[in-house]
Amino acid sequence: MTLRSDAGPAPVLALKDISKSFGAVRALRDVSLELFPGEVHALAGENGAGKSTLIKTLAGVHRPDAGQVLLDGEPTVFHGPADARDAGIAVIYQEPTLFPDLSIAENIFMGRQPRRALGRIDHKATHAETLALMRRLGVELDPDRPARGLSIADQQIVEIAKALSFDARVLIMDEPTAALTGSEVARLFGVVRALREQGSAVLFISHRLEEIFQICRRVTTLRDGALISSEPIDGMTEDDLVRRMVGRDLDELYPKQDVEAGEVALSVRRLTREGVFTDVSFDVRRGEIVGLAGLVGAGRTEVARAVFGVDRWDAGEVEIDGRSLTNGAPSTAMAAGLALVPEDRRAQGLVMDMSIERNIGLTGLRSTVRAGLMDRGAERSRSLDWAVKLQVKYARIADTVSTLSGGNQQKVVLAKWLATGPKVLIVDEPTRGIDVGTKAEVHRLLSQLAADGVAVLMISSDLPEILGMADRVLVMHEGRLTAEIPRSEATEESVMAAATGRAA
Repeated sequence: MTLRSDAGPAPVLALKDISKSFGAVRALRDVSLELFPGEVHALAGENGAGKSTLIKTLAGVHRPDAGQVLLDGEPTVFHGPADARDAGIAVIYQEPTLFPDLSIAENIFMGRQPRRALGRIDHKATHAETLALMRRLGVELDPDRPARGLSIADQQIVEIAKALSFDARVLIMDEPTAALTGSEVARLFGVVRALREQGSAVLFISHRLEEIFQICRRVTTLRDGALISSEPIDGMTEDDLVRRMVGRDLDELYPKQDVEAGEVALSVRRLTREGVFTDVSFDVRRGEIVGLAGLVGAGRTEVARAVFGVDRWDAGEVEIDGRSLTNGAPSTAMAAGLALVPEDRRAQGLVMDMSIERNIGLTGLRSTVRAGLMDRGAERSRSLDWAVKLQVKYARIADTVSTLSGGNQQKVVLAKWLATGPKVLIVDEPTRGIDVGTKAEVHRLLSQLAADGVAVLMISSDLPEILGMADRVLVMHEGRLTAEIPRSEATEESVMAAATGRAA
């Protein structure tokens, strides 16, 4: 199947009528794709549409059941990722996969470090090459710094540098901007444009539709494992693309209900953690969605972790319904009605090799114990109930949560915490890395929770999400609250001014 009819260079990499099944689930059905040199090509679709399977087929992780992979027009078979890498294909996956105890430089050049005489690793050359990659990305990261403790944004930058170090002809970027700030995204796009001008083919996957329209020339859309369209971006609107992705007109993306705020549910006073955040005070009332905005590193996640008791604070006080919480005691916070959906769902929100059922049931272990023994029937009933309420898509509730798409994994994390019946819900980057359809579902859920009287604190780096969902916007800069902006006055300009320390 030829997807491009205009005259031009031959595709450097192509898929022709690819099909792939996992058991009874058909992940790809006769999908074709062409990647041309000097072109940034978007791959769009909801979670579960087949994008990850297609990427892993290009990367040599999966071998197709039918169809062909063509490299420079010639059929080829990738027996594993090494074959694809040797063919000049580099992949940046959505979730960072760094070795935490190795340095940044060691992660980038693992198994490929420059060598001196007698085969000894040339650490000086490795350091210098890593610095050169970081300069190319326009960032400053110490090559000798261990990966452990890096923010998600910095981990993603290291993954990008690692991919660029292969001098690949084809660069597949799976949600590379999900955890990056606006300035980091702009810097990355500068690198992508340079790669394009140098003749590289780039396959770009992002749930941020505005990024697709900003950086890509063509877009291929998948739905339910099938090819829907492959066409130029010019002349297409975001609504057009959404219709291709979901097969219908999408309801309002930010369905915020107008709710009269009630009594203060969460009160934070002069909260301080030395070197991290200082003198942070705010309230969240029943029925409110309060947005917490700021750049990566501003301290938003750290405040949330301290409020929930994961990290201890050095000074200040946290109250739920007037009841003081014990410093550094998540169990006390949970008992008081506080729930925290963390930023990194895979590392902090889920046990990836545990079943969907058990993950949802983790917060309710005490309620499903009978005479000292786990009541599996009660746990399954509780988990099924919440999986249905949040419309989690799965084959069997006993399947491991790792088999789910990113959006459905996020729903499992939400189900786990909503099952506790929280008075206050803190959600940290609730829609990071999930598709537009699931994002609308999460927004509807948060709006309904607020309408039901739950106090919601929403941390997000997605400014349209903050502006579309929050009743009030709190802004942090370098560990301090710099602004509180009512919904009627909140704009991208006013929030960014406070986030960068420029607010009056």
